[in-house]
Amino acid sequence: MRPAFSAQQRRGFWLRTLHQWHWISSALCLVGMLLFAVTGITLNHAASIEAKPMVSRRTATVPAALLKSLGTRQQGNAPLPRAVSDWLEGELEIGLSGRQGEWSAEEVYLSLPRPGGDAWLSLDRASGAVEYEGTDRGWVSLLNDLHKGRNAGTAWSWFIDLFALACLVFCITGLLLLQLHAGQRRMTWPMVGLGLLVPLVLALIFIH
Repeated sequence: MRPAFSAQQRRGFWLRTLHQWHWISSALCLVGMLLFAVTGITLNHAASIEAKPMVSRRTATVPAALLKSLGTRQQGNAPLPRAVSDWLEGELEIGLSGRQGEWSAEEVYLSLPRPGGDAWLSLDRASGAVEYEGTDRGWVSLLNDLHKGRNAGTAWSWFIDLFALACLVFCITGLLLLQLHAGQRRMTWPMVGLGLLVPLVLALIFIH
């Protein structure tokens, strides 16, 4: 019959387990936390950071043979036919994969927002004339948009969810480790309480 674990053995087991989860989650979160911390500062001072948007404009004309593949759709939202989309991507050096267009009898209009910039494309259905305009707002805007998950796509959205989960593991294991060490560190809970009290007081007093 196996002897029951002593309190010291149980404490040692939980310390080892929590330390392992804590360092693994911290390693996974490290680069992401640095990115989100830096962009937290840039977002907080967005009005003070000068941005110089760069605008590029391009034109093209879709060949008549490809123009016929647009068919007879008169309205609604739908992607461009694959052949037209591939031709535009090669001609204008842009990405249109998965982009929905706004169809009307006269044109197909595509809004092409992305992190750190914006763009649009208009295709005249009668003449095949294409107008494209892209705006690049710089790397600070790019990082800020990634922080918010703005126009970053499904893969980045999943990354943010998984990163947030890893951060939760990091914080919860850290809290449990604080509890285990609190007996030898009398300032543990006052410091934790201060971390809660400061943002709470600021929110109650200064945010209206």
